[in-house]
Amino acid sequence: MMALKRQCAALALALLTAGMAQAQDKRDAAPASASAPAQEQTLTLPAAAEAAGGTGSVTFIGTATVIIRYAGLTILTDPNFLHKGEHVHLGYGLTSERLTNPAMELDKLPPIDLIVLSHLHGDHFDQLVQQKLKRDIPIVSTTDAVHGLGRFGFTRLHALKTWETLTVKKGGATLRISATPGRHGPPVLSGLLPEVMGSMLEFSNGERGGYRMYISGDTMVYDEIREISRRYPDIDLALLHLGGTRILGVMKVTMDGKDGVEMMQIIAPRHTIPIHYNDYDVFKSPLSDFEAAVNAAGLQGKVTYLKHGEAYEFKPR
Repeated sequence: MMALKRQCAALALALLTAGMAQAQDKRDAAPASASAPAQEQTLTLPAAAEAAGGTGSVTFIGTATVIIRYAGLTILTDPNFLHKGEHVHLGYGLTSERLTNPAMELDKLPPIDLIVLSHLHGDHFDQLVQQKLKRDIPIVSTTDAVHGLGRFGFTRLHALKTWETLTVKKGGATLRISATPGRHGPPVLSGLLPEVMGSMLEFSNGERGGYRMYISGDTMVYDEIREISRRYPDIDLALLHLGGTRILGVMKVTMDGKDGVEMMQIIAPRHTIPIHYNDYDVFKSPLSDFEAAVNAAGLQGKVTYLKHGEAYEFKPR
């Protein structure tokens, strides 16, 4: 046991040292100005029969995997379909065991129009997905993730930097996907953990109104997050990645329960759904932590808790 602790401590020190060096390298290489105008891309999908009723839904599959349906569009996020007892690789020889089963099998998915991927990590895009997902499905993610996905053979890739937007059109429906700030852990780990993005999904469908949905990605709460509420003051729904993930049991790299409430208070969504909280053994902050913090803040009426397989329905404004 002592030998294992010493190995963990040595690995933690190595990660921290390498992280500080890479973070300094990034600062040294950074351009003098990072204020380039946001770029916009477009994706046009074949029209299909529009969903009846003008309502949408979010179905929780597990981890950060949800299926979002609205106006004939079907979006899949962070696909993770491994089963209980299987492991994902997190890099640097680290692995994590899945503790739950997904609510749906990968081969039972409905037809998917596109995937929104917060970052390329095993618990968000696992080895089963790498092997079996169709190579021509559109995927929206970070520049780093797109490079990795290209090496896996995926061909319809859309890389977004922070505040850049992809406009998706399908029949009478329009979806704008914009990348929002994200930081996967403390600054000292910059360069060691994958580049991550949050996503703002803005749905519109002619005269039926619109709907704005924020997906946090595996981010921490930090100063740049506040810009989200300044740019988007009327967010209808937030999907928050929680879990208080800790590497080597020490370094927190995703929001815990208290962080999730702080995020709610900063971006002020009308409603919130917590996801990514109990599926892997590196998740150290259970959903009960978030629920207790929500109750303490008096925000109970603004949160819906979904079990795997359950769905939340929404209507456009």
